[in-house]
Amino acid sequence: MENFYFPFPIFIGREGKWHVASCPLLDIATQGKTQEEVKENIKALIEEYLSDPDTPKPNFKEASFPSLTYISARAPRHLFHGKTSATLTAKGY
Repeated sequence: MENFYFPFPIFIGREGKWHVASCPLLDIATQGKTQEEVKENIKALIEEYLSDPDTPKPNFKEASFPSLTYISARAPRHLFHGKTSATLTAKGY
């Protein structure tokens, strides 16, 4: 069987000291110590997932491919500036 290379959408972020990669199309995720390591890990996981005959596969012809969209939502300022809510209240923020 001939191989086909498909560009899977991957999201990479940080959780503490780990880099975390997820593939929403396949609903799988992995981690690594570096961004390069997590990219290698997610590629290997995708290939393993797709080659496993017992794993249900999505119907790629009907798959809804994710898109990256940013949504602005209200969030407490201290989450982004390291201030406590008591400090924010005292200063009138």
